[in-house]
Amino acid sequence: MRVIYVGLLLLALTNAQKWNITSDAKDPDTNTFKVHKDEVITVSFKVILNLTNNTIPKIVATTSDANIVSVSASSPLQESHVNNETVLDGSVNITGIFLGKAEILLTIENDSSSEKLKVIVIRPARIIDKLFTGSVITLISILYINFGCAIEWKVCREILKKPIGPLIGSVCQFIMMPMIAFGLGQLVFPKNPEMQIGLFFTGISPSGGASNIWTIILGGDLPLSIGMTTISTLASFGTIPLWIFTLGKYILDKGEHDVPYVHIGSMAIGLIIPLAIGYFIQRKFPKVCRIMVRIMKPFSVILILFIVIFAIVTNLYLFKLFSWRIIVAGMGLPWLGFICGSMIMAIFRQPQGAIRAIGIETGIQNTGIAIFLLRFMGQPDADLTTVIPVSCAVMTPIPLMILWLVKIIFDRRKKNSAASMEKLQLDANAPVVLPSSVSTITA
Repeated sequence: MRVIYVGLLLLALTNAQKWNITSDAKDPDTNTFKVHKDEVITVSFKVILNLTNNTIPKIVATTSDANIVSVSASSPLQESHVNNETVLDGSVNITGIFLGKAEILLTIENDSSSEKLKVIVIRPARIIDKLFTGSVITLISILYINFGCAIEWKVCREILKKPIGPLIGSVCQFIMMPMIAFGLGQLVFPKNPEMQIGLFFTGISPSGGASNIWTIILGGDLPLSIGMTTISTLASFGTIPLWIFTLGKYILDKGEHDVPYVHIGSMAIGLIIPLAIGYFIQRKFPKVCRIMVRIMKPFSVILILFIVIFAIVTNLYLFKLFSWRIIVAGMGLPWLGFICGSMIMAIFRQPQGAIRAIGIETGIQNTGIAIFLLRFMGQPDADLTTVIPVSCAVMTPIPLMILWLVKIIFDRRKKNSAASMEKLQLDANAPVVLPSSVSTITA
């Protein structure tokens, strides 16, 4: 238990009281106290009163959110007198219940004056958290090295010869998905900017490597899918900062968060380096590149899944946050992406394979990149916001798996129907052989 001493000076004004507060908190401007989850801190205070009668008032402490912090009296008030003024000494205990932000309201009974103490509940520093952050950085770097090796410029040039598909895919990925993420966040989390940030960062992430695999499974246009993944990943170096510094700034300001300019810049530089390494390997060591691509293409999906699973294991408390709003957000972002991407392609009368490819590319976001970006947020926001990309990663495959099962059933029925028709055709073309017992009638 640690003790934070707070001096509370109550000034007498006309029929009112004014609070002046000083403390040794890290942020004296906001008087923000940081307490670890399951930790108790004692806040001691001193109140100087000009009493007009001999009745000693009570000081009441209440919390704005009992799910995050609780508050209780630590010791009874001690009364003393200095220069014809009454001095009250006391303290309260503040207990961190769950990660988040709350306020402790100190009020004088039967008086309108009050003072708010801002409290932030964070997790104690753990070795596993450092391992998680390090593993995220390492695995994302490996993914980008592999991506640099796997860039297929010939495929990109071929799909750009018919630009309608890539153009629609780019509009869906770079404009529509961030707007859907922003609007869905405002609708589902109107008073929770932290969840809005988590959803928005997921929406501005590039498409994931799993999109190519799902495109193969569902019979989509694989070259178009590969080309769009390449375009999306390369363009994200510009689109991610653009969205964060514009529409994202609105959410960050609402949540009283600073725009992480330095972190975003370091992220861009940090990811360009492994991408350049991968491309260097492709140009100078083609044999090594072919081996890496053959091994790493399926392994890329495993790495992203590992990041998501590690995030869940490291932060099991996330499941406590899984409300219906989190589930709706996790379903809404990718599923709306699937629907909108497919519908726009269908409106422009694109081939069925291209419709599937762009629909899948639009809906599948690289949740590993979103988690990577959210690690730059201060605590406890970095932990709280991670629940959104985790929810999206869990909910994204559901409609794709349903479509896959439908495709399997449809293909089997189509195959059985074709086999039946072929059998009927063979039977129809077969010569008719009369039984030997039938006598021949002659004229």
